[in-house]
Amino acid sequence: MARHLYRCPLRWADMDVYGIVNNVMYLRLLEEARVDFVFRMAPTEGDAFFRDGSVVVRHEIDYKDRLTHRHEPVDIEMWVSDLQTATVTVSYEVRDGDRLCARASTVMAPFDYRKNRPRRLTDAEIGFFEKYLETS
Repeated sequence: MARHLYRCPLRWADMDVYGIVNNVMYLRLLEEARVDFVFRMAPTEGDAFFRDGSVVVRHEIDYKDRLTHRHEPVDIEMWVSDLQTATVTVSYEVRDGDRLCARASTVMAPFDYRKNRPRRLTDAEIGFFEKYLETS
């Protein structure tokens, strides 16, 4: 199965007073990577998953090593670790070169904002996410 690699720049504002990426900022970095990943679903029309609505249901992050400020981007590798009819789990590894700095996952659910209720994944969404599905 395929994985998506996002080269994420670090910003000075991502750092805490000790010069390491603040734990809260990891969510922002993961969001940036996830948006880059999901926009590959339908790049010419805008993607269905965001256009038709989705919500984050859960985040989980395991911090493995410090990530310090650097001018080069860090690598965030993503894949789908679980795919259900109404949720998708995106897993990540954040790396500084060969060093694993964090493992994380985000559970997302499609959501119909016009009707203000959850919806099922469309066949196109399932087809996209299946290309990146890795189960353990």
